[in-house]
Amino acid sequence: MDAATDTAVADLAPTLARLRGAWQAAKPGLEQRRDDLRRLREALRARLPEMADAIAADFGHRSRHESLVAEGMTVLGELDRLRGALRGWMRPRPIPVGWRFWPARAQLRSEPVGVVGVISPWNYPVNLALIPLATAIAAGNHVYLKPSEHTPRSAAFLRSLLAQVFPDDRVAVATGDAAVGAAFAALPFDHLVFTGSTTVGRKVMAAAAANLTPLTLELGGKSPAIVCGDVAPARIAARLATGKWFNAGQTCIAPDYVLLVGDDARRDALVQALRAEVAARYGALRDAGDYTRIISHAQFARLQGYLDDARARGSQVLALADGHDPAQRLFAPTLVLDPDPDGALMREEIFGPILPVVRVDALDQAIDFVNARDRPLALYPFSDDRASIERILQRTLAGGVTVNDTLIHFGVNALPFGGVGASGMGAYHGRAGFDAMSKQLPVVWQARHAGSDLLRPPYARVARLIDFLVR
Repeated sequence: MDAATDTAVADLAPTLARLRGAWQAAKPGLEQRRDDLRRLREALRARLPEMADAIAADFGHRSRHESLVAEGMTVLGELDRLRGALRGWMRPRPIPVGWRFWPARAQLRSEPVGVVGVISPWNYPVNLALIPLATAIAAGNHVYLKPSEHTPRSAAFLRSLLAQVFPDDRVAVATGDAAVGAAFAALPFDHLVFTGSTTVGRKVMAAAAANLTPLTLELGGKSPAIVCGDVAPARIAARLATGKWFNAGQTCIAPDYVLLVGDDARRDALVQALRAEVAARYGALRDAGDYTRIISHAQFARLQGYLDDARARGSQVLALADGHDPAQRLFAPTLVLDPDPDGALMREEIFGPILPVVRVDALDQAIDFVNARDRPLALYPFSDDRASIERILQRTLAGGVTVNDTLIHFGVNALPFGGVGASGMGAYHGRAGFDAMSKQLPVVWQARHAGSDLLRPPYARVARLIDFLVR
């Protein structure tokens, strides 16, 4: 996909009008929603090899198995969850009216809102496009998708896949650069889902504010791992390695830095365990089929700049494998020991395979370190002591938590996924996403004969009744 096939800004509003007009003419019911989700699942499942090829081409190289797990398994699992639970979620929920309003009855209905816009990022270009899209479809909406311009082959795959499944007045895809993205965010959607950086998220929120468009923002941030002194370094290293070097660290919930409670000897033991993990997983890095490349030369240069700044500030920088190659955008797994808290590495979201390790003397010091910064999208406490874990959970706040592991909470589709503060607002996945992309409509049904008929002037004749009601 190139500039010649990109969507013209002038075409965005008419496409939205077409989607909204079709939705108003025939709002999707249960059977259509379930059939749409079924056909999307079947089409994606059949085209997983094509999907993996498109993503690999965009990255230069990406582990095929990581694409199957992160893009295929997660989306298929979410589709299964949505289809299985949809009937129950759509059923109106009875709500007590309280004795003062008897014999009325009340219910809460989940009604579709209209057209949902989805702006998806480059790091997981299929997952982070199709999960919110499928959730919006499950909630009975039509969808307008804007994939990232940094993954044009994945965007072309999505456009082809969705055209195979949906008519163009139910799901549409817009492609293009930042100018198209800015105009897209300013459209009067009924709900808008954005996944990306906090900086761009602020711009999306400002653009949506003119239309009072409800938002779900998943914005990332610096997600810490707090490692207490009672867990074996080998177990910690194995789980940190998965979270940090899956997709070469280009994951919004990757552990961004480690707060290690302990002395220098414990830190050195963790370093050696991480080095062993990298060797066991990737071997000779240049030939490693399971190690993903950095998405672009600009992103590679940004990461290299973090290391240059860290060295200039006196931090110890340790490459854990040979084969670092700017020409191939092959960025070696790297540790930075005791980084300067004021350096770029500790101020900006890393979004790459660099892992700072900060040694602290006590758990409270680690907690204070986290609380002095923006609330993270994810938090990873490591300890076999339940009291220590509870202490961390009670004294910090993050978008989501996985205890003694990394990333896993994202894959549990019955749990809501979202940030807090600078890491985002709102949540999706499962019921949380269905509710967010629906209007929770309160409805009260009044009886033929009701006490409310008595509550009219002159009030003197019902003064005793009013006194009873306010007792």
